[in-house]
Amino acid sequence: MHPPSRIDGDILTPNGFVRGALHLQHGRIDRIDGTPLDTADAGQGGHAIVLPGFVDLHVHGAGGRDIMDAGEAVATVARTHARHGTTALLATTMTAPLDEIRTALAAIAPAVAQRPNGGARVLGVHLEGPYINTARLGAQPDFARELTLDEVAALHAIAPIRLITLAPEVDGHLALIAPLRAAGHIVQIGHSNGSYEDGVAALRCGAAGFTHLFNAMSALHHRAPGMVGAALAHAQHAEIIPDLLHVHPGAIHAALRAIPGLYCVSDATAATGMPDGDYRLGRHTVHKCLGGVRLADGTLAGSALTLDQALRNLMAIGLPLDEASRRVSTHAADYIGRSDLGRLQAGALADVVVLDADLSVRRVLIGAEEES
Repeated sequence: MHPPSRIDGDILTPNGFVRGALHLQHGRIDRIDGTPLDTADAGQGGHAIVLPGFVDLHVHGAGGRDIMDAGEAVATVARTHARHGTTALLATTMTAPLDEIRTALAAIAPAVAQRPNGGARVLGVHLEGPYINTARLGAQPDFARELTLDEVAALHAIAPIRLITLAPEVDGHLALIAPLRAAGHIVQIGHSNGSYEDGVAALRCGAAGFTHLFNAMSALHHRAPGMVGAALAHAQHAEIIPDLLHVHPGAIHAALRAIPGLYCVSDATAATGMPDGDYRLGRHTVHKCLGGVRLADGTLAGSALTLDQALRNLMAIGLPLDEASRRVSTHAADYIGRSDLGRLQAGALADVVVLDADLSVRRVLIGAEEES
């Protein structure tokens, strides 16, 4: 089957919507023809809504499989998220013994080298653990350890590590942010019990963002602003989980006003795309029920979110479609330096999501290839 060379509809360009045609060639966008359109009119009159493919930088699982399962799990996860419009993702590890992390990375590497059949692009690894604070494990198993540059280099040699979450207040971590950045890794602050001052110091050393803002970090108090306060006062980028369980809509709006490059992640688990029941999250058993995923004690443990639902949730709390789209695509792509992803413009990769007027996914194209 030949890939389509043209998609008609209401197309979101970097300059706003146009009603017209998106022309594709050799897996990239060749040009866009059309007339300007108000965002509120997108999808009206039976026209398809054409958006950039979603970019998810925090994915633990989907389709009943967890990234830490290794084997064919990565392909299953990539295919499940692709059906929901995610065209590029970072495979995200859990805190675990090093041999388990190595095994997971060895399974991720082939998916990075060659996109899984029918699946999203796997851009590399988000190493969410083990370099975190045991006081803020959240749903991470208790295998936290101090980071060393040699250890990270050895893991990176197995599969490319794009993001590293660390707690900067852990002894020695602050001094390692600059060399990690020099080695090409993006450092995020997360699973941290540090103070506001610790957060500011980490940003000054080169930390670029915050992992699932508000969750598993010291909270904002007016006399002790914590990591949340450091993010809201100083961050240019942060992830947030908009499943409307992890973060109240009011807190999402506060973050949107404060952090220009705020982008959405799913923090999806093996329960994503599956019926209610028990699933694995690293070494934990988690239970999916009523749209949430939790440990036995009730702690939220990742999510069952997909980014098409994230888009709908953002619009439900008041964001216009064009801004909601940027929060699930463009800002994340910019954060990791991928100007060829997360936007519909000439020269960008032809990663496209086509939605109906009710924002349900109609078609997904990755490199101009239509995924079923």
